Amino acid sequence: MSVRAVVCTGYGKPVEVVELPDLVPGPDQVVVEVEAAGVNFVDGLMVRGGYQIRPPLPFTPGYEVAGRLADGRRVVAITGLGGFATRVLVHRAQAVPLPEGFDMLAAATFPQSYCTAMYALRERGRLLPGERVLVLGAGGGVGLAVVQVAKALGAVVLAAASTGEKRERARRAGADDAIGYDGLKEAARSWGVDVAVDAVGGELSEQALRGLREGGRLLVVGFASGGIARLPANQVLLRDRAVVGVDWGAWSMGHAAENRVMLEGLLAMPGIVPAAPEVRPLAEAGRAMDDLLERRVTGKIVLVPSS
Repeated sequence: MSVRAVVCTGYGKPVEVVELPDLVPGPDQVVVEVEAAGVNFVDGLMVRGGYQIRPPLPFTPGYEVAGRLADGRRVVAITGLGGFATRVLVHRAQAVPLPEGFDMLAAATFPQSYCTAMYALRERGRLLPGERVLVLGAGGGVGLAVVQVAKALGAVVLAAASTGEKRERARRAGADDAIGYDGLKEAARSWGVDVAVDAVGGELSEQALRGLREGGRLLVVGFASGGIARLPANQVLLRDRAVVGVDWGAWSMGHAAENRVMLEGLLAMPGIVPAAPEVRPLAEAGRAMDDLLERRVTGKIVLVPSS
């Protein structure tokens, strides 16, 4: 049996769907028959050669999948690479059973976004119940996950997004209010924001920092806008603010057991219900990654090999 997979043969070049030899699992590996693969910002960056990790060429992108093991068990898995395929090899410990009734398509969008959200808020941001959270990029996959996880942890959430459609999506995810980016600093100050989660970067990072109350924390998750902010140190000193890096990907690779516990807890957490993703066939992987990088997507996309 061959494997149909998306392959990147050169950074910045269009990806191709090709037939590859069948997979042979090692002693600690299992084969997941992929039913859906989540498409993430990091996948597109890797293909363009813009990520800090540059996989050796050729490679198959795809950070997370949902599917079945040979015995029929439904699982979700963090793959890092290889997920945009009909079958993928994963370490046995990375195949996490899905709760009964958990939608397979939604599961394929779950690990990266929701683990990033929990790691950011609980481990790095030390969020307390009742605190106020500002979410930048709240209409994207990570942003929507941060909204839901923050609410589940007892926070009050102000969502910020670029379009009315994205703001409405954030409200449906549980945000207490949603705003555009005009007047972001003033809105944050009037809300009394304790924690700002920033996956956007650029000039919005400084506005979010300046809007924090005393003891506020700016959590730096990513730079979807393409711009890396140069933050004024005096704004960190003033009012005892903090700027905190959030690198869940690196942490998860070095703390696989702890990350599995986090993922299992999130899958079972009340109130955590990922929105239905946009479904595309495997052949549209390149366009899907481009749409994410160009910020034309609300929520998340999954690739379905069978379609």
